[in-house]
Amino acid sequence: MPDPHRAQHSGAVRVTLLTEGTYPHHHGGVSVWCDQLVTGMPDIGFDVVAVTGTGREPRVWDVPGHVRDVRSVPMWGPAPVGAPPRGRRRRLLMASYERFLTALLDPGAEDGFAPALYELAHAARDGLLSPALRGDDAIRVLTDVWNRPGLPVGEASPTVHDAVTATGLLEHALRPLSTPPPQAGVSHAVSGGVAVLPGLAALRLHGVPLLLTEHGVYLRERYLGYRTGPYRWPVKAVLLGFFRLLAEETYRKAALITPGNRYNRLWEEQGGAPSELIRTVYNGVDPAAFPPAGPEPAGPTLSWAGRVDPIKDLETLIRAFAQVRTELPAARLRLFGGTPRGGEAYRERCEALAAELGHGGAVTFEGRVDDIKDAYAAGNVVMLSSISEGFPFTLIEAMSCGRATVSTDVGGVREAVGDTGLVVPPRDPSAMAAAALELLRAPARRAAMGEAARLRVIEQFTLRQTVDTFREIYVGLASGTARAARSDADRSGAGRLRQVAG
Repeated sequence: MPDPHRAQHSGAVRVTLLTEGTYPHHHGGVSVWCDQLVTGMPDIGFDVVAVTGTGREPRVWDVPGHVRDVRSVPMWGPAPVGAPPRGRRRRLLMASYERFLTALLDPGAEDGFAPALYELAHAARDGLLSPALRGDDAIRVLTDVWNRPGLPVGEASPTVHDAVTATGLLEHALRPLSTPPPQAGVSHAVSGGVAVLPGLAALRLHGVPLLLTEHGVYLRERYLGYRTGPYRWPVKAVLLGFFRLLAEETYRKAALITPGNRYNRLWEEQGGAPSELIRTVYNGVDPAAFPPAGPEPAGPTLSWAGRVDPIKDLETLIRAFAQVRTELPAARLRLFGGTPRGGEAYRERCEALAAELGHGGAVTFEGRVDDIKDAYAAGNVVMLSSISEGFPFTLIEAMSCGRATVSTDVGGVREAVGDTGLVVPPRDPSAMAAAALELLRAPARRAAMGEAARLRVIEQFTLRQTVDTFREIYVGLASGTARAARSDADRSGAGRLRQVAG
């Protein structure tokens, strides 16, 4: 039977996906989600603006033919082409940059953030911003702002080294402003943060509606990352101020916000997003592609799948497994997934921890697996130990495969699992170990949970539902329906992210 959506809308809608560190250059849950949307809508034309690391990353996803253009915006590769401004243009740009920095550091000046950001965006399009921020003038401006009386950051005694570090990090973070923004269709940012910058510019310049999807809360993850980051507080104050105000501006300007779970929605509402413009859209999987996994392994085995990354908190999982082995000495822990470039030290730390605890031989890092279903089938119980998640694919895929799960209570995990798995606090090895032991010792309960988990996926989290929902959203945004709702919405409440983040 012909698809009525395709018959009616073929070629009528164009969508630019705005990504950061994901599709089409990296594996991971968000990349899977992007690929599902793109391949599931051959009737929609797509472009991709991908914020990458160096710009040399190969594409790891096969991009279908209806994706017209994929443009990489490297944050850490060669600097954008351009020359520093001179004369009056230099003075005007530095004045805009001063207002921008003041907004980041002075709570009473935050209203100046958006106007200054768009002034910087104009300079970036002319090839002036990046060269200007690599010069001494930008460092002097930040030092002057830091030293103003009454600003809390001054109590941390910022140094010239701090100013050089913060200025360099901001220069890299603002590089996406230098890429030509979409001129028509719909901009779809698949995360918050720097990926949104071309979308904000497209809205400002060309009236292109901006759709925002947050799988994890970008701002929350920045706070988690900078908590243990190598920078002094003055540097963190600048960067976290930027990410917070950028999130608020994005929430103010997005025509529609589609969080992947209700937890994200709370952050967005606190950031000033009108509740009537937030629509939760869960991730989905194809139950036929993730059928029941079949027989369990003969010996007690915990399996995990994902990328080897600190946010996945494998250290807590390994510590929990050590406690499991005191009760079940034959237990194994099998970890499936690649290690991102630059993450090798974290994997080595996890391997060293397993050895230090005396269980190195029972913990295996097995790398990427050709068929992810094999990773779920490898365990009696599938584990998820993350300290931050959106609505994790690995969880609903494992549920579709009929495996019982133990997961940390972060993001949309509890919404996904319901009562078909066990949920424990994050960073709590003892609670995780107790839950794993509870299921490893109860085969009948595991089987019942697995059957209930697969039924839950079929009823609530199918890929078809996800794709159809986003097709409807794209068509509505392109036709102006959602933009009209945006203009009528109450946009009050900006600034509340400071309260929830603090």
